[in-house]
Amino acid sequence: MDEKKKEFNYLDDEEISLKQIFEILRKRAWIIVAITLTAIFITTSINFFLIKPVYESNTTIMVGKPRNRIVDENNPITYQEIQTNRLLVSTYREIAKSRTVLEEVIKDLNLDISIGQLREKVDVSLVKDTEIIQIKVQDHDPETAANLANTIASAFSKQVIRIMNVENVQVLDEAIPQLSPVKPKKTMNIAISLVLGAMLGIFVAFILEFLDTSIKTPEDVEKYLGLPVIGTIPYLKEGES
Repeated sequence: MDEKKKEFNYLDDEEISLKQIFEILRKRAWIIVAITLTAIFITTSINFFLIKPVYESNTTIMVGKPRNRIVDENNPITYQEIQTNRLLVSTYREIAKSRTVLEEVIKDLNLDISIGQLREKVDVSLVKDTEIIQIKVQDHDPETAANLANTIASAFSKQVIRIMNVENVQVLDEAIPQLSPVKPKKTMNIAISLVLGAMLGIFVAFILEFLDTSIKTPEDVEKYLGLPVIGTIPYLKEGES
């Protein structure tokens, strides 16, 4: 019995043709469409109604030269010094996210969050191929994100001047509220759900085809049982003659 069941299906050990694949997809198209639309609906609902948007604001800072370093046309900044400044970005990152800086920010803005929660909102990086430091802050409110970035920049500047013995720290661009959220990426998430939904639908379609061992047409009898079809009995609906 089990051996005959295996013979009744497209997805046996025998090689499956491209035509058969398209036939399976056509026959199970409604399943693929239903699963894909469900995935899109769920993703859209989550992105628009459940996930709170996250806004990002950033400020850029340039750290000045050390106090004991005189820079003029006879004593210019060397390439080695520039490279050293770039390597200091990890130090600057730790200073910007240090307890001293964040405590000052929480106090200045009268925030009701912990230092750890504030630290998770902050990222410090070096602008590519420059000596400029960028402080990024993410928050569910764009105004709060901008205020946090500017306040952190101010507290960071004081600590860098004190700790790193530099002459000054200049804020090049103050943070301003950005009204376009950076998370969630709704369009991308919906596109991903479309692809994944379609893939899942196709997978389910082939699984159902594999499990379907019924014979539906005279051609199936000839193909899977190897018996000639002598005749067929037409199906008549009630009232037909």
